[in-house]
Amino acid sequence: MVEAYCVKCRSKREIKNPKSVKLKNGRPAVKGTCPECGTNVFRIGKA
Repeated sequence: MVEAYCVKCRSKREIKNPKSVKLKNGRPAVKGTCPECGTNVFRIGKA
């Protein structure tokens, strides 16, 4: 269960369809969508 801040909903939501990605500097991150509004959400750190 990974949570990220949704800018549209203005609250923390659980990420729907989380995918692990790596930033240019090598740091891990998680990318997905908000289950409520469908906006893309992003969180830096391991899943």
